[in-house]
Amino acid sequence: MDDPRTNRERMLAGDLYLADDPELAAALRRATRLADEYNALAPRDREAAKEILATLLGGVGAETTVRAPIYVDYGEHLSIGARTFVNFGLVALDVAPIVIGDDCQLGPNVQLLTAYHPTEPKPRRAKLEAAAPITIGDNVWLGGGVIVLPGVTIGDDSVVGAGSVVTKDVSAGVLAVGNPARVVRKL
Repeated sequence: MDDPRTNRERMLAGDLYLADDPELAAALRRATRLADEYNALAPRDREAAKEILATLLGGVGAETTVRAPIYVDYGEHLSIGARTFVNFGLVALDVAPIVIGDDCQLGPNVQLLTAYHPTEPKPRRAKLEAAAPITIGDNVWLGGGVIVLPGVTIGDDSVVGAGSVVTKDVSAGVLAVGNPARVVRKL
């Protein structure tokens, strides 16, 4: 690649970057260490765990609960709004920014996946990947096992049914279900 930007700069811009990069590997190790500390401590000491979570994530709103375990790539690209409840097993591959609004509810085992790989064999073999941000509005409920794919925005006051795979934007104030998730009615 003849791009003068660092892999981190390309990654955050949503362009192809080399995932196997020493700077990114160090950031991954940091996030893994902090997530492991949080996951071990959260069930026993919520106040100390909150401090770790605040260090791990890009932002955590007041009165927000994140039940352990949580899994992230970098953590620093994930922001969670105020009064949001995140149940067990959140996977947030925050290669690109992930913003979760205020007053949201995320069921167990929700996956927010910003990273994607080229479909062409040569760049995939070269370990290139890219990412697109995910935005979840205020007062959104994601049922258990929901998967949100790269580049998706879910509008305020919407509900996504358990087990749904969200492949494209969901407008505000609707119920979406299925694989791929489709809007079935206004709320």
